[in-house]
Amino acid sequence: MLKWSKVATSLCLVTLCVMPFRSAHAAEGGSAKSHEKRTLSMSKKEITSPVPRFVYDSGLKFEYPDAIRGVYVTAHSAGGARFDTLTKLMDDTDLNAMVIDIKDDVGNLTYEPEPSSPYAKVGQPYIKDPKAMLKTLEEKKIYPIARVVVFKDTVLANQRPDLSFKDGDKVWSNGGGDSFVNPFLKEVWDYNVGIAIEAAKMGFQEIQFDYVRFPEGFEKRDDELKYNGGEYAKEDIDNVQKRVHAVTDFVEYAHKKLDPYGVKVSVDIFGYTATLPEAPGIGQNFSKISENVDVISSMIYPSHWTPYFGIAKPDLQPYELITEYSKVEKAKIAELKNKPISRPWLQDFTASWLGSGNYKPYGKAEVEAQIKALNDQGINEFLLWDAGNSYTEGVDYTP
Repeated sequence: MLKWSKVATSLCLVTLCVMPFRSAHAAEGGSAKSHEKRTLSMSKKEITSPVPRFVYDSGLKFEYPDAIRGVYVTAHSAGGARFDTLTKLMDDTDLNAMVIDIKDDVGNLTYEPEPSSPYAKVGQPYIKDPKAMLKTLEEKKIYPIARVVVFKDTVLANQRPDLSFKDGDKVWSNGGGDSFVNPFLKEVWDYNVGIAIEAAKMGFQEIQFDYVRFPEGFEKRDDELKYNGGEYAKEDIDNVQKRVHAVTDFVEYAHKKLDPYGVKVSVDIFGYTATLPEAPGIGQNFSKISENVDVISSMIYPSHWTPYFGIAKPDLQPYELITEYSKVEKAKIAELKNKPISRPWLQDFTASWLGSGNYKPYGKAEVEAQIKALNDQGINEFLLWDAGNSYTEGVDYTP
């Protein structure tokens, strides 16, 4: 039966004193007065006319597993020979989900949409037939999650410098040559939500937003870069809170827009954000983002931490590191009214760049230790990250 509901699209969506966490994979609040002004400034964007409530049917049927145990899959793997290897891994183990790149770290769509699509110019033929791929996942009962990289988008930044950050007359890029688009601008939000909707229509059961943040250390560049503050320029609050509001508002906005498509919404977030009130440079507030998603996926690879938890060399002690993080996250989530599923990203790669004595080769024992640490803290879902998608053989994923 159709129900009527009011669709509101109001924008209710690192350098640290202590830096417990290093940069992750290539994977807060204001006063009552400021909140009142913010609400007034955003009210113009509300749509007050009722519209019919509907849920889109992609034609594919998936059931949510007992618990998601997934792996990251690049578009090249999803569209190439490795896809068969990865589906066999799912067949032979307790793994049951894939996080597949649909909009990648550069800003490309990883498949070619119809020529009439507004995203046709950014489509790449990495996944030749995404619908056939999803049909295979349906047949094998593998839960499909679409990864959409949001604000890290070199392609859109160069196509539309007005939607990015400029250093003088040029689009700003970081040390790795990556550019970001501006989280303050609703046009950028809609661009990414549109891609997410297309993935939902294809049959993906969940949209996982990554890089939902400003560039790392943005507070150092805030005064030098040229950019449009959008509606947030009118807010009578400091720049840290403006960034937090923009990031949080995007997440809430995207979640509401995706609701008619029956998909879950998840967000990847730096693990250290759970240890802080908020990450000031990048605009991520763990609690505020978590309140507006179905799933929160903290990136908690042992190799990416400093000795924050009193563990001198975290990469050498995966069980202990994951245990200590999980205690902090559980306490943070327990305070929330709307509690998301916790589904952290774990490490299935060797961090040799840490140097001799600071890392160990990661294999069966190290992957199982991380999973067991989560399980021992009551967290039963996880995702494994390896950039090359070569996952360790012989792992017990339910230790």
